[in-house]
Amino acid sequence: MKLFPAAKAVLATLAFWMAGLACHSPAESPAVKPNILWLIAEDFGPHLGCYGTREVTTPHLDRLAAEGVRYTRFYTTAPVCSASRSAFMTGLYQTTLGAHHHRSNRGVNFPLPPGVRVLTDWLRDAGYFTANLTKLPDAIGFRGTGKTDWNFTYSGNPYDSADWEDLKTHQPFFAQINFHETHRDFNGRPLADPAKVEIPPYYPDHPVTRKDWAAYLDAASELDRKIGRVLEQLERDGLADSTVVVFFGDNGQAHVRGKQFCYESGLQVPLIVRWPKALPRPKHCEAGKVDARLLEAIDLAPTMLALAGAPIPAKMQGRPFLGDRAAEPKSFVFGARDRCDETTMRIRTVRDERYRYIRSFTPEVPLLAPNKYKETQYPVWNLIKELHAQGKLTPVQETLCQPRLPDEELYDLDQDPFEIHNLAQSSQPEAQAALKRLRAALEQWIIDTDDQGRFPEASRNGNPNSRKRPANKQANS
Repeated sequence: MKLFPAAKAVLATLAFWMAGLACHSPAESPAVKPNILWLIAEDFGPHLGCYGTREVTTPHLDRLAAEGVRYTRFYTTAPVCSASRSAFMTGLYQTTLGAHHHRSNRGVNFPLPPGVRVLTDWLRDAGYFTANLTKLPDAIGFRGTGKTDWNFTYSGNPYDSADWEDLKTHQPFFAQINFHETHRDFNGRPLADPAKVEIPPYYPDHPVTRKDWAAYLDAASELDRKIGRVLEQLERDGLADSTVVVFFGDNGQAHVRGKQFCYESGLQVPLIVRWPKALPRPKHCEAGKVDARLLEAIDLAPTMLALAGAPIPAKMQGRPFLGDRAAEPKSFVFGARDRCDETTMRIRTVRDERYRYIRSFTPEVPLLAPNKYKETQYPVWNLIKELHAQGKLTPVQETLCQPRLPDEELYDLDQDPFEIHNLAQSSQPEAQAALKRLRAALEQWIIDTDDQGRFPEASRNGNPNSRKRPANKQANS
């Protein structure tokens, strides 16, 4: 597939951005290294009370946001868990690693490239005890899932423990707890009123849709209840005043056009960071702050290393966003979708402060292509097909049923937050300028980050470092 021409101005901007990828800043060890606790929600968009969502009950996360920093433009680099987790645990784009296909490592040897390690390895070098917690105190009342779900073969031991009790005697620590509540099947007490929930306009306003969305919000309320238990235990154990708490989602919401797709609903997730009271507060971490910087989930790894006073590996593509070593704000954030389950698509996207651009390299594959997982787990997936056959969808909803995706999509997120009006063919000068700018940025990113989606999945032969790479001029064919 032939590339569109790139804009020189954007290439200059991208060159500056790429120069920041190799973060060789010397480590500045804090007087007391903070403990770090990650709380990771599965398949969850920014649907909390503190983000303005109605009919959801999230007092604990709302309080966490009031005591910390709430981020409004935080994006995963993939809209599905295994590819996204592969990226944020290494600080590199999954497309660079060759970890972009959803669960491509089952029974196959897919090693990480030389010089690339998971975050816990780097933190262990900095004196941290690491834990993926499944065994939690009885007072918390549940167990962690222990999820890793990486699309690469990891031969080492990424975590030292799975037991919460070890944290009190092993500090500083990095620990994570994974929460499955907002992953289908949703589990939560019925709290939200289906008649009052706000559903996106591209879904049919139907009892099935409203019931499903209410169940998702109820799952978010249950997630909040469990996180409240964890935060209470942190206080009881005397760890709260020395522990950075980081809450975020591993990818976007598990709904049609959300998870597995490159719209805001598939890539935007909540991020809340609360700094401990007993430690000196780093730059950009004021309590109660709302931060609108463009951030990517791969920025978490270098940020944690910066907070720990550890060196940031040169190969990491993420950039720290807290502390003295925080990078300059980004102009762009990127995302990618490749094979998910049995459906192969190659979609790439970039957004700036205002616009999102999406490029499909497989436009012949429709959005509602056959997918057994969605057909059995997403009631609205089947509802849309049924109403389409009956001619009962609105024009906006009908776009979900088109036989192919547009080659290019462009959305003005200030005016069109649900990404309904595709401006790629617009004659408006501002839209055309945005199209050219973001198109060029995406093309350069594909080349500069060595996007492995250029190669068929079968060509990997179990080793992402063994194949002959094409010349740049062939990069997007």
